[in-house]
Amino acid sequence: MFKPTVESKNIPALFSPEDVKTFYNSNTDKFLEVYGEVIQAFRTKDVKDYLDYTIQNAELKDGQKILDAGCGVGGPASYFASQLNVDIKGITISDYQAAKSKEVLSGKALKGSVEITVGDYHKIDKIFGEHVFDRILFLESFGHSSDQNLLIEKAFHVLKPGGILYIKDLFKREHPNEEDGKKIDNIIDAINKAYSYNVADFTEVMKTIRRLNFILLFVKTPEVATEQFEHLTISNDFQNLFDIGRIITWDNYVFPLDFYEIKVMKPPFDINKEKHLYFLNRPEEVS
Repeated sequence: MFKPTVESKNIPALFSPEDVKTFYNSNTDKFLEVYGEVIQAFRTKDVKDYLDYTIQNAELKDGQKILDAGCGVGGPASYFASQLNVDIKGITISDYQAAKSKEVLSGKALKGSVEITVGDYHKIDKIFGEHVFDRILFLESFGHSSDQNLLIEKAFHVLKPGGILYIKDLFKREHPNEEDGKKIDNIIDAINKAYSYNVADFTEVMKTIRRLNFILLFVKTPEVATEQFEHLTISNDFQNLFDIGRIITWDNYVFPLDFYEIKVMKPPFDINKEKHLYFLNRPEEVS
């Protein structure tokens, strides 16, 4: 069994799992009113186009066992299971979201199955066991983590060898200069407070991914055609309607975020027994 050689760095977090639970128990209905059952800010005008894009990029396929970590009310999971014969386990910290998910799932024609559990996704190894999943998805849920290094370690444990971890989320932009850096820090702080979020540090995330010997498949900005991209107007509508994280003025505003997809693979071999190996290619491409 893989054991980290370096302890997880506990970066102080403003918001705990209990804070996130309270936030979504109080605000899920507001999200549903504006976002619908797919609570994601980076999206296409027809959100099904982005879900199809996720199926392609995360390489979701029939027969897989998938963990949707931070699954919300099960909108994405139910769509994936309607398109593919997959076994999806969802986990949300919010008991209110889990209850709402029953309404989302009821009456939907599914090729596969979806089961949603209430729990803390920092404990997925205890909840689901190790070497269980072919795919783990964090779809704008990773940033709610109070210990993102630990969360990646737990994902490593519950993935099967050769399994893929797929993260789509927002990350704090690097400071281009001191003045803009202060503005970025202030805006990130406001986002965190508004959404009980802990916007991730891309560099720290990549350090942990590399330390665990994940195989990096890609890091990129989601590739969405300009005419299909929703341009975050739905997020502005949400902020204006419910006054959550509302931007009062655009004067001197510096966009503070990078949206990235990160896709990595757990090595298909035992890194402790075969430390001499280094795979540049996907396992199916290696003879």
